Amino acid sequence: MIDLHILWFLLIGVLMLGYAILDGFDLGVGMILPFVHGDRERRIALNAIGPLWDGNEVWLVTFGGALFAVFPDAYATIFSGFYMAFMLLLCALIFRAVSIEFRSKVEDARWRNFFDLAFCGASTLATFLFGVATGNVLMGIPIGQDKEFVGNFWTLIRPYPILVGLMAVMMFALHGAIFLHLKTEGKLQVRIKNWMWTAFGLFLVTYLLTTMYTLIALPQVTRNFLHLPLAWIAPVINVLAVANIPRAIHTGKPWQAFVSSCANFTAFVFLLGMALFPNLVPSSLNPAWSLTIYNASSSPKTLLTAAIIAAIGMPLVLAYTTLIYRIFHGKVKLGEFSY
Repeated sequence: MIDLHILWFLLIGVLMLGYAILDGFDLGVGMILPFVHGDRERRIALNAIGPLWDGNEVWLVTFGGALFAVFPDAYATIFSGFYMAFMLLLCALIFRAVSIEFRSKVEDARWRNFFDLAFCGASTLATFLFGVATGNVLMGIPIGQDKEFVGNFWTLIRPYPILVGLMAVMMFALHGAIFLHLKTEGKLQVRIKNWMWTAFGLFLVTYLLTTMYTLIALPQVTRNFLHLPLAWIAPVINVLAVANIPRAIHTGKPWQAFVSSCANFTAFVFLLGMALFPNLVPSSLNPAWSLTIYNASSSPKTLLTAAIIAAIGMPLVLAYTTLIYRIFHGKVKLGEFSY
């Protein structure tokens, strides 16, 4: 018999990974947009993600829907505890959509500059909040015996989550710069290569600081590795992927750099899962009050029904995603219907 609780823990991780990789690069492109010179080059950058960004966010919607369906107690506690942060995140995601759609409606430099800065700010804020939320979950949040969050917005503002948020911003910016390098050509592509080096340097600093902080302040994140020694392959892949990015950039192999960046995301999501399992949201007040995949789940019948729906729906999402990326592959060319 398959343990449906573990199955859904894995599927939630897959949805998180899909969103991080796919929406990660268009969030990254948004962050570096103000550094692109001239309206034409900014339009090229926007059209690199224009046909893709809204489809990428389907993964986030599916992630939220799946969490609500199969782990409702965790969903309720997270959203009530992170209410203000999630409202800010929602505003950022909405303003990203508004900015990219409204920017080209008026041929005015001030209008377009405003929405370019808004797109950058919203992309940066959304990514930072994702990182802060992840850092808080890793540290644990104050959850009482009744599964309710005990605290307020300021309870979540701690050094470690902020550091994880900064690392997320740098990682997504690097991912976006590599993707944009693949989609452009000429002088713009040359300048983007310099941005890739800058983004990698900033990411490397935050990556090393976050890793050291995690191992020193959160020793519990490695407890599951004692029971599953093969899982140590993940941190090895993580280190190799990070190390291969500058090598691929230096040797002029951007596709290898992009694949390494995707491997980096994959390793991080796996490590997050290993650090938490079987918890979904650890309690900082009492480990016994943590929300786990067992005490925060729906009924077995609901888990089974949701698994059947996922077995039907996820291949369709993967097929749609693959089709869209095949249609819009290659370098960006501005046309009549471009942003």
